[in-house]
Amino acid sequence: MTIDFLIIGQGLAGSLLAWELIQRDCKVVIIDNGEENASQVAAGLINPITGMRFVKSADVDSLLPTAKQCYSLLADFFKQTFYIEKPMLRLFRSDAELTHCLKRFDDPAYLDYLGAISQPDHAIKNVAAPFGFLEQKQTGYLLTRPLLTSLKEFFIAKGCYRQANVDYQDIQLKPSLRWQAISPKQIIFCEGHHATNNPWFSWLPFQLVKGEILTLKHQSHLPDKILNSGDWLIPLNPHDIRLGATFDRKNLDTLPTERGKNELMSALKVISAGLARATLLNHQANIRPCTLDKQPFIGQHPQFPQLAIFNGFGAKGSLQIPWFCQKFADALVHNKRLPANIQRHYATHFTG
Repeated sequence: MTIDFLIIGQGLAGSLLAWELIQRDCKVVIIDNGEENASQVAAGLINPITGMRFVKSADVDSLLPTAKQCYSLLADFFKQTFYIEKPMLRLFRSDAELTHCLKRFDDPAYLDYLGAISQPDHAIKNVAAPFGFLEQKQTGYLLTRPLLTSLKEFFIAKGCYRQANVDYQDIQLKPSLRWQAISPKQIIFCEGHHATNNPWFSWLPFQLVKGEILTLKHQSHLPDKILNSGDWLIPLNPHDIRLGATFDRKNLDTLPTERGKNELMSALKVISAGLARATLLNHQANIRPCTLDKQPFIGQHPQFPQLAIFNGFGAKGSLQIPWFCQKFADALVHNKRLPANIQRHYATHFTG
């Protein structure tokens, strides 16, 4: 079988890239091992303003509209909502955070994302906000698992999905590119953290981070808004919440831990003492494919241009991937300039 692109990995990056290329009439096959990936575990949180100093995410003015449009088009196609737009209450943890936030109101570039600031005397029922809080706008979360399930069913219906474990030794580079009976023009690896074992791309400076997330049932009355006090809390419905996420750079496995659960439950009590009695429904862990320079890894191998990578979106995949899908597809199909190109690491990290 001769095709344009063979995509390895059906996480959010591989799925949305395959979708984008199919919309451009490219012939695509996507291979996945069928195991749970980081995209399925992720909360899919989209938050344009992050950190203790309330810094706007780079290029968010382009990334966010593209992401919203992408998820809206997918919702129309599959007749199912995937992106839930919901305001976020950012609970200040100190007077210093409040001071940093107030400075952002002097910058017009931030005003589309900042709502009102409430002082400590403006109480929220069942929520602890001793230093006050900010209501952030244009925040929300992506229902990643339903989206990936719908896309998988779409790929299967088109006959372009294969469930298989890819042995790198089975990839033939010469005299022409080939994997099993498939002859693609290009193979694109979208393997998440598994890329650190890829013989062609393991030299890239990944900075993997394990994250754990809890799903809980509670009986408290909470506002129907995302709560953020360093850790985030997403209300799924009046009585179910998701809470996350831990950051562990040392223990890079996908096993939920008692330590991670206890850390998150302690954070939950800080947000709301009444949630201390919440019942644990699910405890998940996976590994985020973060990068050393906080930029994704996109582009061709320096020696084998028929091999490419689309990876490294870390905790911001839901926000970043749709825009970068379009740019990568432009580069692949029309040879246009590619942002976040891994060429930036050729001289410093590739040893041949």
